[in-house]
Amino acid sequence: MKKALLVLEDGACYFGKSFGAEGEVYGEIVFNTSMTGYQEVLTDPSYTNQIVVMTYPEIGIYGVNAEDVESSQIRVKGFVVFRAVEGKHNHRATGTLINYLIKNGIVAVEGVDTRALTRRIRNCGTMRGAISTIDINVDSLLTKVRQTKPLIDIDLVKEVSPKRTIFDEGSGPRIALIDCGVKFGILRELRKRGFSVVRLPYTIDFEDLKKLGVCAVLVSNGPGDPSALGRTIELIRRILSYGLPLAGICLGHQLLALAIGAKTYKMKFGHRGVNHPVKDLEKNKILITTHNHGFAVDPTSLGITWIPNVEQKEVLLEKLSNVEEMVGESPAGFGKVKITHVSLNDGTIEGIKLVGRPVMSVQFHPEASPGPHDANSFFDDFAHMIQGG
Repeated sequence: MKKALLVLEDGACYFGKSFGAEGEVYGEIVFNTSMTGYQEVLTDPSYTNQIVVMTYPEIGIYGVNAEDVESSQIRVKGFVVFRAVEGKHNHRATGTLINYLIKNGIVAVEGVDTRALTRRIRNCGTMRGAISTIDINVDSLLTKVRQTKPLIDIDLVKEVSPKRTIFDEGSGPRIALIDCGVKFGILRELRKRGFSVVRLPYTIDFEDLKKLGVCAVLVSNGPGDPSALGRTIELIRRILSYGLPLAGICLGHQLLALAIGAKTYKMKFGHRGVNHPVKDLEKNKILITTHNHGFAVDPTSLGITWIPNVEQKEVLLEKLSNVEEMVGESPAGFGKVKITHVSLNDGTIEGIKLVGRPVMSVQFHPEASPGPHDANSFFDDFAHMIQGG
């Protein structure tokens, strides 16, 4: 295997062996704590322009197949593991991870101390970085990394949103899916419930959306900074004023928050994994959920005096004992806003509802591809909301 170099913008460097395609890639370095599901991670559009570090030490043991993808192609910029397994030890496998990455032109490095790297990201925050099999001079590669743009105020959704309207007819109500980079798992869950789905570009005009005769709107997950999507935010604001039932997932949750006048912020290192505990405040249940996001909703911008902080577990639990305090006001005039879900790891806002309106959203991934199915009832709640429940 050829030598590979991983460099972070703070000057940290890690040498390893290339196990993917040869080349040089740049992106935001993030980590994922999942033990399985690497193929879903690789193909998740929310990882656009990111180099993903897997914290579990052995990746690739069950190979790859045509069924476990979450989009039409690999979306990550680069891939970092401690050890890449060469074989495909599973009856469903049709190929190996290594060949899959090479075939798709993905630069990847193994032999890196991924847990040390993860600790660095947790302590210092998400950073720009690069993997190269071409330039293995630390100073040279570091200079190039520092010349790249941070992923703030950049529209990455344009790389993953469809360019045209896509019809996926079912037997049930027709809904509009604002496709900011939807995962196939979300489409599967909508099909299971019989919805007729119209997948729309994120830049669609509201008047064109109205002509489709939809009874509700779902705003999907996707990559990047939500505040860069001014046109989509205005579209959601028009939908809210019109009164269509509306739901959002992940990026869709953040865009809804911005549309009602709240603010979002870039997290120190984000949430990415399949093992994140979230409390459903309405049902008084703990959900183990799948996450992939680096931005979050600021509750103080809704008038809720709560600042998420990973070090304040006792304060978090005390706050959650008084659910009435988790109700704020839309600065844009859409009424009361209820916090419905909160992360038990650090207090991040994980779900909101507009009081008296058929509007809700969650930060986590209820379709769980991969991951636990605790939050799958989101889609049933969405269907119930459309029916006027």
